[in-house]
Amino acid sequence: MNGRSLLQFVVLVCAGTVVARAEGPSGPWAEIPAEVLQDKIHGGLLGQLLGNLNGLPHEMKYIDEPGDVEQYTPALPEGARTDDDTDLEWVYVCAIQRSPTVLLAPGHITALWKRHVNDRIWCANHYARQLMDLGIEPPLTGYVAVNPWSDFNISGQFVCETFGLVAPAMPQSAARIGLHYTRVTIEGEPAQTTQMFTAMIATAFVTDQIPVILDAGAAAVDPKSQIARIATDVRAWHAEHPDDWRAARRLIKEKYSRYEGAMRDRNGYELNTASTLAALLYGKGDFVETLRTAFNFGWDADNNAATAGTIVGAIRGRRWMRAQGWEIVDRYQNTTRPGMPDDETITRFADRLASVADRVIRQEGGQKIVADGETIYRIRRQEPGNVEPLPDPADQFAKLRSELKPEIEAALTGEAKPQARARAVYLAICLDLAEPLRRQAPDQWTQAVEALEQYPGLLRALADSPTPAAAELRKRATAVGVGKGK
Repeated sequence: MNGRSLLQFVVLVCAGTVVARAEGPSGPWAEIPAEVLQDKIHGGLLGQLLGNLNGLPHEMKYIDEPGDVEQYTPALPEGARTDDDTDLEWVYVCAIQRSPTVLLAPGHITALWKRHVNDRIWCANHYARQLMDLGIEPPLTGYVAVNPWSDFNISGQFVCETFGLVAPAMPQSAARIGLHYTRVTIEGEPAQTTQMFTAMIATAFVTDQIPVILDAGAAAVDPKSQIARIATDVRAWHAEHPDDWRAARRLIKEKYSRYEGAMRDRNGYELNTASTLAALLYGKGDFVETLRTAFNFGWDADNNAATAGTIVGAIRGRRWMRAQGWEIVDRYQNTTRPGMPDDETITRFADRLASVADRVIRQEGGQKIVADGETIYRIRRQEPGNVEPLPDPADQFAKLRSELKPEIEAALTGEAKPQARARAVYLAICLDLAEPLRRQAPDQWTQAVEALEQYPGLLRALADSPTPAAAELRKRATAVGVGKGK
């Protein structure tokens, strides 16, 4: 008799594999054979890659009306390649493998971006990269007051999936790890999407029931958030039109297209979160149908298909996916991230995730055991829950202003280096401190403005950002002599 006989088991059948949920003296556990765990991690990554790269032809193609994709066969005949839906996470995961901690320090994250992440990034990610050149580090790079994309951009979704895969059956840990990395570029409602989708992916390791997975996502978000309302709406519309995805798509568009076709109506969390959830509901756990539906819902379709594909891929596992006969070459070609490996494969990328998952499981109180000749992960199960509530924007702005004001004043009135002065000017504009500081020390302000103008990448990013927050920043900047004529 082995130690497991002391536990009471409930058995779930997930895609042909047996996953045991155990109640022990120290709380609930999930017991997953190591082989099954690895298969699900590999399946989740492969599902993400297929959704992303097969979805690119549909990205931003269906805005006013849905797509009409009738047939779809998943395939990667030339292998996968880097794209911002997966390669930012790849950079992080490779660094985590070399680090003693899963949560990399802000300075480490900044160094990774400066070395590897300089091109093929957009919106909130691109803006955050310019802020890093100015000496602003995460998570400040993702604050709404500082990054004018961060309150709606979907980077909170498409940079989160692998962090769900490294925390199987631990949705709260998945959310915390995911937030650590997505809050480099976003916060607020997009941070709620991070929590929703990482929790859903973590839950997909222990159930194949889409409604249960959706329940986990709903439990992971602040009930006061827009994301919570979106989830409720999509499920209600699906219940009203269970066989008519076009009707649900129409209702989503009517309620959540609010910005007269502006970027937020393409790249915002509202429509894209709704589309991802709808794809899962109408896909009914069928991998092909889930991705086909995500493509047809449109908007930022590749990102939505990647997230949905991660969930269904984790349910099905790589072994099942490979058995479908799809043409998939085991390659992850580096086309975007200088200094990263040039010989990566999908398998090696997934193995990296599995090694990080092993660490997370152990750090959260789990263990790897051998029972009856089989290697098994005993994972301390977590209930999904909201680990970061939605902040109050006014309170957050006031707090940030109070915390940063002494630093800004010291840099603008003392003998600071040019970068520190430039940073101080930018933050003073963001926090509406600029005018009194300009009056207090006009000569130093002029010198600091000249220092800021040595960062044309940031000034261009601000000038080109088509968001209301950026418009307000430009207005404040112009009023104090920054960016005139640019």
